[in-house]
Order: sequence, then structure tokens, then C-alpha cells
Amino acid sequence: MTASRGYAALQARDPLAPFAFERRAPGPTDIQIAIAFCGVCHSDLHQVRNEWGGAIFPMVPGHEIVGAVVAVGSEVTKFAVGDRAGVGCLVDSCGTCANCADGEEQYCTTGATFTYNSRDATGAPTYGGYANDIVVDEAFALTIPASLDLAGVAPLLCAGITTYSPLRHWKVSAGQKVGVVGLGGLGHMALKFAKAFGAHVVQFTTSQGKVEDAKRLGADEVVLSTDPAAMKAHAGSFDFILDTVSAPHDLMGFIAMLTRDGTMTLVGVPDVPPTIHPFVLIGGRRSLAGSLIGGLRETQEMLDFCGEHGITADVEVIAMQTVDAAYERMLKGDVKYRFVIDLATLDG
Repeated sequence: MTASRGYAALQARDPLAPFAFERRAPGPTDIQIAIAFCGVCHSDLHQVRNEWGGAIFPMVPGHEIVGAVVAVGSEVTKFAVGDRAGVGCLVDSCGTCANCADGEEQYCTTGATFTYNSRDATGAPTYGGYANDIVVDEAFALTIPASLDLAGVAPLLCAGITTYSPLRHWKVSAGQKVGVVGLGGLGHMALKFAKAFGAHVVQFTTSQGKVEDAKRLGADEVVLSTDPAAMKAHAGSFDFILDTVSAPHDLMGFIAMLTRDGTMTLVGVPDVPPTIHPFVLIGGRRSLAGSLIGGLRETQEMLDFCGEHGITADVEVIAMQTVDAAYERMLKGDVKYRFVIDLATLDG
């Protein structure tokens, strides 16, 4: 076993505190990564507070992990000591179901093993990236382009792939009009990707204070979703809309903005289920869909794309000891646009 250090919630809603635990020793196909940075995802907050139920405590959160390889197993072929590597939301899957065979491990029919708040094949709890290191099978580790800032890469492993995957799946491309709902950790990545794919991108926000920032990030137009006239002006004109908002909000007005056969995809998870009248879909043969991160193959494709186009997340780097304050700021939308923990601060 490998002695590890991190920060954990010992019970739901407890402040995160120093926590000593053990990782498995690297096996033949494993690599050990010394974690340099770990992004702070909104799902970390949900899970340490057990807002989705079924939480496993003590819990070491974190699934946007980047760092350097410090040990490799005897059968490892993808990585060498010193390589930059990352770990996202998954650390294992069955590998044999149809979804895994298609490279869509996130939809593993027997249940993927998540980076934290999950159980591995032995039944032991998984611990995430708010820690000094992680041990993972090389098949679930990603290579990181050398050209990219490491702190800015961390959020790509959840916020990035969560938005890249649906944009690719629904074939967003040049000549299309695409809407992005919400300008936060997910939304700012959706905006960057949709623009890089060549679409005409319209950013929706409830905040006048984010208008100029949306334009800086690449939006062709910015619409205040609280302005009925501005919303009505775009009715029936979008090929695709990606909704990144995790707070309860009305979907009907956005769906009505789709063209015939247009699709609106949800990646945010509000705690109150939305109400949809079927006529808004039937009237234009419109589709309402959802999407969950991406598989390992697509996540590597995304990282390579980011390397080619110089895309990273806009981040605020924080000390490990300030993560609870960061959670409170995140609830208020007070971050542009993703907190990232510097694990060099782990020991104070």
C-alpha cells in the first residue's frame, strides 16, 4: 500500500480537513501520479454535502486531476516517469459491455467506477484528487499536451469533456447557430469549444456583468435571458443549444428558440426537475437530450484538440486550506470560471 495525504469530508456538511489514507501500490498496468493541481467541480460540493444521496464517508473529492508520473508498473506502455498525466471522472469500468467496447465507458452498463465516492473492484472506497497522489490503471489516465498550462488543463477533465462531448456528438460545426445557456465553469468551456468548431455562438446569461466577459471569451452575441424581447428575437433560430445551468430555471423559452429538428442538450443537473409541455417539442420536431462527460478516447481527443488550439479553462488557483470558502463562493457564482487547488499547498 501507498501512504497518501489529502483533505476529506468526514461526514456530510463537515468542513474539509486533513486526512491520511492508503492507496494501492502500483500494479503491473498502473501509474502513480504526483498531483500538481485539482479542479473544484460543483459536483464536489453536492457530494460532500450528500445532496445526491448515497455518499461514502470519509470522502476525498476531486476528479479534475493533473500532475507528473512518479512510478509505472512493469507492463505500462503509455507513460514514463516524468510524463504529464491527468485523471478525470472515471478510474475503471467493466471493459466488456457494448458501451465500453464503443469507448463510452461513462455509460458502462454494469456501472463505471468513479474517481471518488465510488467503490473499486475490491469494494474499497475510491479517493479523489484533493490529495498528494493517485494510483490508476494507465487505460484511465490521459496524456497532457506539453504546450498547455497545467492548472488550466485540470478543469478540462470534467468541465471540458462535459461540454466537448455533446457538441461533438450533435456535430456542431461552421455555419450553425449555437446557444450556450449559463456562463460558469461549464458554460465558458462550451463557449470556447463551440467557437473553435466554427459555429456562430450566442451566449445566454442572467447577468449584465457577464456580457463583456462573454464577448472576450468569443461569443458572437450575448442575450440576457431575463429580457423577454431579446429572447423572442431569437425564436426558432438555433440549430443546437447547450444548457449548462445547475440551478432550477425555465427550459420552455430556450426550447422554443430551436429550429425545426433542433436539439437542446442538458449537462447541468438542477435539484428541482423541470416542467416541459410536449407541444414545445412536437411543434417543431425538436429534441431535448442529456449528456454525461465522455469516454477515455473522446477525452484524449479533446485534450489533443485543446493542445492544437491553445484552449484551457479560465481558472483561479487556490490553497487547499481555502476550499470550503471556495465552495461558498461557487454557490454565489463568484468565480471566473473554475477554482483549481494547488496541491503544493496541501501541507500548509
